Amino acid sequence: MDGTAVAPAAGTVLNALATGTGSAFAIDAELRAEVSLEPDGPVTGTIAGEPDGDTTLIERCVALVTDRFGDGEGGTVRTESDIPLAAGLKSSSAAANATVLATLSALDATSEVSRADAARIGVQAAREAGVTATGAFDDASASMLGGVTVTNNHEDELLARDTVEWDVLVWTPPERAYSAEADIERCQQVAPMADLVADLALDGAYEQAMTVNGLAFTAALGFSPEPLIEAMPHAAGVSLSGTGPSVTAVGNRDDLERVREIWEQREGTTWLTTTQTDGTRTR
Repeated sequence: MDGTAVAPAAGTVLNALATGTGSAFAIDAELRAEVSLEPDGPVTGTIAGEPDGDTTLIERCVALVTDRFGDGEGGTVRTESDIPLAAGLKSSSAAANATVLATLSALDATSEVSRADAARIGVQAAREAGVTATGAFDDASASMLGGVTVTNNHEDELLARDTVEWDVLVWTPPERAYSAEADIERCQQVAPMADLVADLALDGAYEQAMTVNGLAFTAALGFSPEPLIEAMPHAAGVSLSGTGPSVTAVGNRDDLERVREIWEQREGTTWLTTTQTDGTRTR
């Protein structure tokens, strides 16, 4: 029994670490999961290009799905990604989403669960694997459903979903940052700004929300605001993505090309893409 699914990356509108309310948008960069199930035995995972990568999350996703929709099958799961790991671009959420849908496909059970609930399975696996501080339903829902979502991460509740069509510029410096290691107490100190960002996002002012979020959380998490300030005259919105270190800017391509020229002088990788509206899908 085999299944394959592809999930997109995502960028941040509102970091949920301060209040539990979060918002994210899907980006057209993808992670692919291939699942092969057997009647019994363990679940073993591999991450292409990361021989020492932690496979606990994807293995737990397979186990949760087979326990709920199958007969506890074992097997293998392999992920291959265009999304930089530990860069704030929701690679863990994409891995969970793709693995959950690929496992459902292998069981011929994709019609038995909504895509939002499929994302919740991945969120449960992420919590059990210890790879998220908030449960990351904002990130998971954006990657699973496409477009932009606003969520209550304490309740895994979808508050809003919208379709946005932006060009997206991403700058990813060489270092990595792990969400589970973020200083939650320090992030909670910017809760009044996070409440303002939530209000903006729920009003549909996503670009302004991004920029306020970016300024607040670069300060809270100890990143330089310089990349944001460089982009602000040209981009419609710019923010630290997740707990960093990546920064994303949205707007139209001509304006973002000007930002790209500036960011390319920085160490790291700068790349242009677009938003993604289809979300996670089986292959």
